[in-house]
Amino acid sequence: MTDTAAADGTQLVHVGRQPIFDVNGDVVAYELLFRGNWNAVSAGRQDTYATSTVMINAFTEFGIHEVASGRLCFINLTREFLVGDIALPFGPEQVVLEVLETVEIDEQVIAGIRALCEAGYRIALDDFVWGSGHEVLFELASFVKLDLLDGDLSRLDEVVAACRKYPNIQIVAERLETSEQLAIADRYGMELRQGYALSHPQVLTVASLSPSRLRRLELVSALGSAEPDLQKIVSIIASDPPLSLRVLRASNSVAAGHSNRVSSVRQAVVMVGLPSIRQWALLMMLDDLAEGTEEQMLVVLTRARLCENIATWFGAPQDAAFMAGVISGVGQLLNVTPEGMAEQFPLAPALVAALTEGSGRLGRVLRAVDAYENGEFGSFDLAGQYMDAVRWSTRALDASRHLAAA
Repeated sequence: MTDTAAADGTQLVHVGRQPIFDVNGDVVAYELLFRGNWNAVSAGRQDTYATSTVMINAFTEFGIHEVASGRLCFINLTREFLVGDIALPFGPEQVVLEVLETVEIDEQVIAGIRALCEAGYRIALDDFVWGSGHEVLFELASFVKLDLLDGDLSRLDEVVAACRKYPNIQIVAERLETSEQLAIADRYGMELRQGYALSHPQVLTVASLSPSRLRRLELVSALGSAEPDLQKIVSIIASDPPLSLRVLRASNSVAAGHSNRVSSVRQAVVMVGLPSIRQWALLMMLDDLAEGTEEQMLVVLTRARLCENIATWFGAPQDAAFMAGVISGVGQLLNVTPEGMAEQFPLAPALVAALTEGSGRLGRVLRAVDAYENGEFGSFDLAGQYMDAVRWSTRALDASRHLAAA
């Protein structure tokens, strides 16, 4: 998932994005692709790790709206996801699930795909080859992708005729590299097109702090209990700033259906829902990220705790002040402007105003903390609150070390 460590200890994460066009040349969807580094021209792997990494990057590092701008996203799935061994952490609204050509079709796979369709997910058959066994999925598929570069074109009449028996199937002509291949797509009335002749994949890259593996383990454990303790789960997430931001970005993917915007970790957790939080946490366990440095965690946690400590001085909610500290602190580490950070999350207006304008009660909290961190002590003596914040943050990190040693 990462290939470069920046000088400040952050990591660069990537996702490939190749447009899918309609017959008029308009971009209607993107296929999201695994990319291990910014200049990779191919995925290099199509396993469960690659699928998990694409999901985590797209939904919780960039944010799905940033990646797709409201368009559909085609995501390759391996057998583990199709049969339900690993649950999908997102809803069906904006995704198309691609069944890789390497997946062996058996009764368990068919049952799993049928269950996904019943849950509202759309299915695409990737690199379809007649006779591979995947044709039994036509009744469940919304898209069939045909390789016009290396595919067997001698049976194209037969394949297209079979697809046309199912009115819900759209054909995606893929790997289009020449005008002749574009002409074939036109001749057969293939609804969607993808390939180098139209657009090369673009690799999106963003700096990221990685959630602590220990925190992810602790979160999975807490979520796995018979009666999960919401406050404990919120506490675990809040104590790891990168994990908090991932949950916020995940909440952004479901925020379109909500009139409320979030102003705290607790609200984000409630919006995403514990089942989805559990699924995201399990996906993160498949991820192969290095941990963020303790120094980075200490800086952000101390800032967030200090905001929380002085919130009542300004009549601001403590949980919202903590979140403001997390978002602004991580933004400083990643060199992202407050406006840039605010755009990534479904934040309450008061929190957006505090981050971008320094206005309102939360804005006064942030301004006071900024002044103290810059040595401009002004009218408020924050020394006691700051030392409490340092002690609290240090204890949080110590708890992670003790968990590791247990």
